[in-house]
Amino acid sequence: MSDGIRATVSFADPGTCPIAKASHSTDGPIEQVSTSVALPDNDGSVSEFMADSGLEAPWVEPVFSYGETTLYRITHEEPADCPCETLGEYDCPIHRYVAEDGTLTLVFHAPEFETLQAIMDSFREEYPPVDVQRLLQPPLEGSPEDRVFVNRGKLTDRQREVLKVAFEMGYFRRPKGANATEIADALGIAQSTFTEHLVAAQRKLLTDILE
Repeated sequence: MSDGIRATVSFADPGTCPIAKASHSTDGPIEQVSTSVALPDNDGSVSEFMADSGLEAPWVEPVFSYGETTLYRITHEEPADCPCETLGEYDCPIHRYVAEDGTLTLVFHAPEFETLQAIMDSFREEYPPVDVQRLLQPPLEGSPEDRVFVNRGKLTDRQREVLKVAFEMGYFRRPKGANATEIADALGIAQSTFTEHLVAAQRKLLTDILE
């Protein structure tokens, strides 16, 4: 079993997330959340959370009062347009859930970097803008400022293919395993086209690394 990666991601527009919508009506953040997220073959899920008593939202059911706070319940009878449902599709557990003034922040665990990249690609496509606040993967080296997320989703399919083939053929090794002409021939494109795709892909990735 791998150590996995813990990611903290914030959504200014988390779709139809019912708890994020309910947070518009509370004086403080909603952060004590217990969520059972439905997987693709299931019909629904249930979420329970603590919030200020007096929360009024037709989709929220008060369960038990603790004086100034109340335990509320939401029953999700159908798949929701919500980041939590996306995580359920990837079978990634949520570590912490915070909703305040309609903004949703999730701390979740991904088993490996490839899964995290796929999740982030889905998040950026479905719930823009997305703010990646923190990534942790033990053992870690360097300062928090050195730990950046490279968004592979910025690349077009062709740019990703060019990078992959160039890497596999040894273009980035010293001495080179293959030159630009050989890689362009392997891809069936002109050398100038190969260079154009390569430079564009490197510029996108370096923007994330150096920003």
